[in-house]
Amino acid sequence: MKLFVLLSRVPYPLEKGDKLRAFHHLRCLSKYYDIHLFCLNDAKLHPLAVEKLSEFCQSVTIARLSRTNIYAGLFSAIFSGLPFQTGYFFSKKIKKQILAKIEEVKPDHIFCQLIRVTEYVKDLNIPKTLDYQDVFSTGYQRLSTKSSLFIKPLLRIEAQRVDKYEKYIFDKFDNKFIISVPDRDAINHPEKDKILVIPNGVDTEYFKPLDLKKEFDILFTGNMNYKPNVDSVEYLVNNVLPVLKRKVPVVKVLIAGADPHKRVLKLASDDVCVSGWVEDMRECYGKSKIFVAPMQIGTGLQNKLLEAMAMKLPCITSGLANNALQAAEDNEILVGYSPEDYAEKIELLLKNPETCQNIALGGYNFVLKNYNWEAQAERIHGLISAAVSQDA
Repeated sequence: MKLFVLLSRVPYPLEKGDKLRAFHHLRCLSKYYDIHLFCLNDAKLHPLAVEKLSEFCQSVTIARLSRTNIYAGLFSAIFSGLPFQTGYFFSKKIKKQILAKIEEVKPDHIFCQLIRVTEYVKDLNIPKTLDYQDVFSTGYQRLSTKSSLFIKPLLRIEAQRVDKYEKYIFDKFDNKFIISVPDRDAINHPEKDKILVIPNGVDTEYFKPLDLKKEFDILFTGNMNYKPNVDSVEYLVNNVLPVLKRKVPVVKVLIAGADPHKRVLKLASDDVCVSGWVEDMRECYGKSKIFVAPMQIGTGLQNKLLEAMAMKLPCITSGLANNALQAAEDNEILVGYSPEDYAEKIELLLKNPETCQNIALGGYNFVLKNYNWEAQAERIHGLISAAVSQDA
């Protein structure tokens, strides 16, 4: 069976959440389908990307999204009412390439990740599956509450447009799935319960406990140019750390991840290391005592928490992040509700090895039981197979 997969980014290297999710979906679904991958690309292409993706795909097509394409798409979105993020990724020229590739491949099914690419194929009479991944309308609304007076109205407009589009595109696809229950419940469609919740997984053969010397007390990882991550580390360093240091004077923090924003770079000090791109993130997990992710905005499931738990690191996060994760509070994870609360819980883990070990083990077992890429891909395969059978 032939599966045509359409992505807004090339899913390699795996420094962003949507890339990670797409990469493992491709890897696991290749057991069931002949995959023909079509990616948009607005960045420098990694020299190994095509080679790595060809391990799972029968063909890999990458269409360059130029600045001219992007500006034209954004300008068009102003008048069409489309979300700006959809306009950003839409090009009439690329649409012709996509349709030509589909005509060549003649796929049995089309699989899109994110609403960014759905305009290209929404009207094709071929069974289709959409991975919403996150509910972006809610994400933009949350971002607007923490943005400047100039940006705030633009984000609110985008939130409204995305909300409308998320509802509209629902009826254009045979199957829909999303990363978490809170994200599904935020989709503004009367039949949103039909959206299947398919969380991310974690590669527990790759992310597993390492016995390394502990050089850092606290770790945060992620794409450090992503607004929710920037906001989180600022909250950690500027709000939590001063409270913590009243009781634990010497604390070493590591902020690890690609492309750190200038606001993140400013956080660097004798106590805070901003590493930038890391070749092997497992070493950062292995050298740290506690993983802290005080997510204040954003949506979806935090891959960073899954990886940290798989490496048997005790984790502290926000109620917002744990709503998607659904780990048992005070057993599998600790949840912070204020700077003082975060500081208290960090101190508890640093000073109580038994509690630290219990939370780490609880989180580790939780991930092993609930977050498996292969199991989630099998559920996607079930959706696609049912849609193809129904159409036959």
